[in-house]
Amino acid sequence: MLRTLELLQNSKAVKRFEILDFKSGEKFYYLKIRTDIKNNTELYIREYMSIEETKYSYHWQENNGKLITRWDNAPHQQIKTFPHHKHYPDGTVVASYEIRLEKVLKSIEKKLGEKQ
Repeated sequence: MLRTLELLQNSKAVKRFEILDFKSGEKFYYLKIRTDIKNNTELYIREYMSIEETKYSYHWQENNGKLITRWDNAPHQQIKTFPHHKHYPDGTVVASYEIRLEKVLKSIEKKLGEKQ
């Protein structure tokens, strides 16, 4: 969890973030965060980490709620990087190698840099 917060604090793309939910036990944590990105978009982060499993969803959207990209590992897409994949607004689902927040933030930073 501390690594997630550190990545957000140090990202060039992040304006601010708010922890919406946090639960932890001896062998797990669950974290939900709303992040304001510098181009007035939002990134919603959900992470569940335990000794047995890791579940994540990084949902990047415009401030009106329209999806830009969602990275997740819900096991519903049979693709090369199963269960890791990303969703686009047109419904396309593709393989994803951005399976950690660090890679997702780098991808967002790159896209923001291309627009500036």
